[in-house]
This record gives sequence, structure tokens and C-alpha cells, in this order.
Amino acid sequence: MSLSYISRLISPKLISKHPKFLYTTLTQTPPVENYWTHLQKSNPKNIEQTLTNVGSSLDSSSVQEIIKRCHFSRNQDSVFMGLRFFIWAGVQKDYRHSTYMYNVACKMFKIDKNPNLIKDVMEAYKVEKCVVGVKGFKVVLGLCREGKLVDEGLWVLRKMGEFGCRPDTIVYNSVIRMFCEKGRMDEGLRLMEEMGLEGVYPDMVTFVTLVKGFCDLGRIEDASKLFKVMNGKGCSLNAVAYSALLDGICRAGKLEKGLELLEEMENEGGVCAPTVVTYTSLIHSFCESGRSLEALTILDRMEAYGCAPNRVTISTFINGLCKEDKVDEANKLIDRCVGTWSVSKSECYSSLVVTLLRVGKFEEAEKVFRRMLVGGLKPDGVACSELLKRLCLKEKRVLDAFLLYNEIDKLEFATTIDSDIFSIMLDGLCTKSHLLEASKLAKLMAQKSIRLKAPYVKSVVEYLRNAGEMETVSYL
Repeated sequence: MSLSYISRLISPKLISKHPKFLYTTLTQTPPVENYWTHLQKSNPKNIEQTLTNVGSSLDSSSVQEIIKRCHFSRNQDSVFMGLRFFIWAGVQKDYRHSTYMYNVACKMFKIDKNPNLIKDVMEAYKVEKCVVGVKGFKVVLGLCREGKLVDEGLWVLRKMGEFGCRPDTIVYNSVIRMFCEKGRMDEGLRLMEEMGLEGVYPDMVTFVTLVKGFCDLGRIEDASKLFKVMNGKGCSLNAVAYSALLDGICRAGKLEKGLELLEEMENEGGVCAPTVVTYTSLIHSFCESGRSLEALTILDRMEAYGCAPNRVTISTFINGLCKEDKVDEANKLIDRCVGTWSVSKSECYSSLVVTLLRVGKFEEAEKVFRRMLVGGLKPDGVACSELLKRLCLKEKRVLDAFLLYNEIDKLEFATTIDSDIFSIMLDGLCTKSHLLEASKLAKLMAQKSIRLKAPYVKSVVEYLRNAGEMETVSYL
């Protein structure tokens, strides 16, 4: 019977008198309740079939709610069914588990502490003659990876043949990644060799995963050898592969070898050509090693190659030079930047202010900041916030901070300042009995809809009330 036909049978008076009745009685049961009800009634041998028959839509919130209910039931059978529900949900057409959902499932089911759950589910599928496809195995392997269960992951891979499934490159890569993350590189390498015997070919992901794994262990020679094998395996090198090896070489402190690899990339060109990220990574390694001036030669090469540095590149240099107490060199670098690259003078000097603050050169940072304001340059939000916070908390110069903020505000750039700074300033002004300035700041906060933060509410309001500043309190 259609809804329109039912509505014609109800008198207008009844509808207007009870407007919510029809809506309430015909509201559909939420998907999560449908799945939960069917899961509770399911025979352990037909869970997947029962769930498929529900026909309700799936989303991450529904899946999360179901596995939470299974967890809080404190019943082993419920946990077992919850895990099967999670695997079933992961293979549905219009839904895909996120990394976050794998994390939630592992925590709820305590996969890392109870790895036998994985084996129990797979054995149950076997006994019940369930059809499990490659997609289902990938969900199970996702749980193994999140739970760091590398041996169970290998066991699952070996189990695929019993279900008539042939592991593909993605499946092998998933297990190889688990071995690499555990530092078991030789076993991961053997799996890659096995792929060829099974008629499955390694791809760029396979090689880059192994290269990173060897580099993480400091086995740079092994990583380099594997790198040379890649072309022979039909996997063309590109900037991603080179960058993985270059990063490992730099982390191992072999900077000269890193320069050689950079030169190789430059000579290869094309898809192997170094990017701004490649150059910046190598520059960062030189700066971290206290060799910032040498890193300037990389900047020359970068320019000659036609690759323009970005703000991260310049910030990396500024940080390295200031750490080595070469502030003059940092200023020269900024002068070199202006008008040459896409990085603005304001961005460069903002980075310099932040770096000087972080290396303990407060007076120099304040001078640079004030020169920026006089010169009409606009410091970014980080530079403003860092300096004002330092003035208030460490230097105890809250009135200077407030006056400096007024100068910043004239540039119409104050909106990017961290909202916490306003609460810190207001609390400091009240503590120092600068009531006129406190009142002005409170009004300003009200105009900008900036709320007084929790740690300062009680002390600020109490102080203002005691001073008779009820109008100021009302602004807050």
C-alpha cells in the first residue's frame, strides 16, 4: 500500500493534530541496527550470507559502531563474528576500509595480542567452504599489517592457494612491506624472488619498499645493488626510486655518495630528473651535518639545472646557517632570493625570525621583526605568534607585546596570529595591572570573535571584576 494512499485515508484534522505520528512510524531502521540485529541472530556458519541479505548501505561510522559493540560485549563469539563482519564489510562494492578503520579494528579486537584470531577466521572459512576472493585476503592482510603480524601475514599468503586464489603483486607487496618494517630484509628479498617463480612480477612499489628497508638498517650497499637490478627486472627507474635511495644514503651520512647519485639523476634526466624535493632533501642532510656553506654549492647546481628552490628549501638553508651562527650568510642568501625565485622577501625574513627564536637568538629575531614592520613587510602568522608568545611568557614584556601587536594590526595581517596568543596577552596585561590595555584587547577579541581560552578564564575574569571592570568582563 503506497504512502500517498495511506495519507488520503487520514483526515486533515488528525494529520495536523499529530504531525509527527506518520513520520515516526514509517522511519526506517538505521543500517547499523539492521546489521547488528542480523549479526546477533546469525548462525556462525552463515554470517556472510546473512549480512549480504540485509541490503543496507555501509559507511565507516556504521562499521565502527558494530565492531565497538562486539568488543564491549566481552564475548569471544561476538568478537569472532565482529571480525568476520569487518572482513565482509571490506569487500563490499561501495565501501572501503580506511587506514583509521584498520587501526580501530586492531585495537577493538586486540589483534596484536591475539594473533590466533586471524587463523581461526581463515580456518572457519575453510571448514564452512566459504568463498573468499583476493579482495577478502587483502583485508585480512591489512589487519595483519596494522597489527604488525608478519608471520601471520605470510601464513595468510600461503593459505590463498587452498581457496583457489592466486596472490597478485599487491598481495606480495603487502607482505614484503611487513617484513621490511620488521627489519627482516632477507625474507622480504626471498619473497620478491618467489614472485617471479609464481608468474607475478615486482613493480616499482616492491623495489622502493625493499630499498627503503635496506636503507633503514644502514645496508646501503645492498640497497644500491638492488637498485641496479631494477632495470633488469623490467622496472624502469624514476625520480621516486632515486629519491628513496638518496634519502637512505643521506641518513647514513654518506653525503659524497649522495652527490654522486644526484649527478646521476641529472645526467639521466626525463622521469629520473631531480625535483625540488630531491635537492632540498640533500641540502637538509648537509645542513644537519653542519655543512651549510657546502650546501650552497647544491643551490648553484639546482639553479643551473633549471629547478627553482621553494620556501622549504630556503627555510632549510636559513635554519642550517643560523645553527652554525652564520646569520650574515643567511641574510646574504635572502638578498640572493629576492627577485630571483618565487619566494618573497616577507617569507624569507619570517623564516629567519622563527629560526633565530628557535636557536636562542631572541634579540636578533626581534630586530629583524621590527625592521620588517618598518619596511612594510608582513611577517607570517608563525613569526608573529612565536615572537609575541616569547615576549609575554619568557621575556615578561607583555606591554611591549601588546604595543607590537597594534603595529602588526595596522598591516591588517593580525588575523593569522594564533588565538592562544590573545589569551596569553590579556592574562599578562591583567597580572601587570595594565587595565586600559586589557580593556582594549578584550574589546578587540570580542570584535574578532576570539574566545578567552580555558586556562586563563578564571584568573582574568576574577581580576577584572575585582578592579571594577565589569564592562570589560561583558566583552569576554
